[in-house]
Amino acid sequence: MTEKPTRVTLVEVAERAGVSLGSASRALHGGGASDVMVERVRAAADELGYRPDASGRSLRMKRTQQIAFAVADIGNPVYVEMLSAIHSALEPHGYRVVVMGTGPTARSSADLIRSLSTGIVDAMIIAPLRTDDALVQEIRDAPVPIVVIGRSLADAGIDSVSTDSAEAIGMAVRHLVGIGRRRIAFVNGPLDTTPGEARQRGFDTATVEGFGAERGEVVVAEDFTVAAGLAATSALLERSRDAGSLPDAVVAANDLLAIGAIRAARRLGLSVPEDLAVTGLDDTEFGRVFQPSITSVSLGTTQRGLAAAELVRELVDPERPAVRTAAQIRVAPELRARESTGAPEPASSEEAR
Repeated sequence: MTEKPTRVTLVEVAERAGVSLGSASRALHGGGASDVMVERVRAAADELGYRPDASGRSLRMKRTQQIAFAVADIGNPVYVEMLSAIHSALEPHGYRVVVMGTGPTARSSADLIRSLSTGIVDAMIIAPLRTDDALVQEIRDAPVPIVVIGRSLADAGIDSVSTDSAEAIGMAVRHLVGIGRRRIAFVNGPLDTTPGEARQRGFDTATVEGFGAERGEVVVAEDFTVAAGLAATSALLERSRDAGSLPDAVVAANDLLAIGAIRAARRLGLSVPEDLAVTGLDDTEFGRVFQPSITSVSLGTTQRGLAAAELVRELVDPERPAVRTAAQIRVAPELRARESTGAPEPASSEEAR
């Protein structure tokens, strides 16, 4: 029978490095040791093949070094980019990011939060698609700190990172008017979602203010996906063509819907941007590499992820103030003009951003 290898202990590492047990622990776990001490202890640990017992350390510290990132659709490119930013901000500080699915409803998000307990994660960053009073209460009562990306929850005393989707749609409308488009239609996602409601409000405001544009048809897609955008825009364009009033521009509520809109236009023999200019929202990598590249309003996906990560680090800091005011960080939108509205193709990937 093969004997199970004996696990190397921290005591052995300390002896090999010629330091005290406490010094070895501080050197390996970020406790304020000098650079020389860290180098000596890590060299001894590598030589002996020492692997820290994360579970035991978590129990002693009552911390897991894990942060949950919870979203409705883990395949959405916006959340993938946001996850990358969060990971890049937290990993150097020894945190792992665990991705969780919230489900599409406010209730499913609330159920996920209710299932949390200390010992699973130290904190959560959540980007719910839908929010109601019950979800807000669950966030306030959660056993771990939570930062919300999406809707500002200042009144509830919850840390949040938000942007202005309504203003972003207004920026898209003003851009289209500026390049001479007048009959502007809108392809939105579900109106009972936080982004759907805000983006509809933005389109309504922009077209009421006018900017010299004629308010075109508004169609609501079943979801914020390419397939939903294709179906919704196809129906819109077919009705408009039959009525003899095709739009000359479409504002889509995100880049995926914009891609669906472009595919719908091509199926009807329309050229983008010559016959139909199209704008998106979110400024995703997917939209930047699509042909034609999509004019989009950036909502600062990376910046929002980084800001949320910094708030989480503040919340899990054992030395944070006992009483603090919940932080409300706002990221401003920024329009990026590309080929789908007639802008020249950027010369480099950096310019494309």
